[in-house]
Amino acid sequence: QVRVVESGGALAQPGGPLKLSCVASGFTFSRATMIWARRVPGQGLELVSTITPDSNDPYYSDSVKGRFTISRDNAKKTVYLQMNSLKPEDTGLYYCTNGWSWGQGTQVTVSS
Repeated sequence: QVRVVESGGALAQPGGPLKLSCVASGFTFSRATMIWARRVPGQGLELVSTITPDSNDPYYSDSVKGRFTISRDNAKKTVYLQMNSLKPEDTGLYYCTNGWSWGQGTQVTVSS
């Protein structure tokens, strides 16, 4: 059974850091491009970042470029999203996906 499970969401201070994790199972993780997306209140689903199997040439949306870093550990079947310099507009439900299977999401709230 294909499964992705996100964790790490929390209440964070503006300007602070937060690191999300996503553990995958049920498919060949090392061959999969992995994706972080978020649903912001009142808006649609936004593609945040992607990482290819060999971790080359990651993609970042303009809204997070320079602040977020995506990485992966193929041995642990885990993809990470390091978020720095958080802004209130980063608040949302963050999802991990391989493109066809989605987790339940992990809530990130940025507020003082």
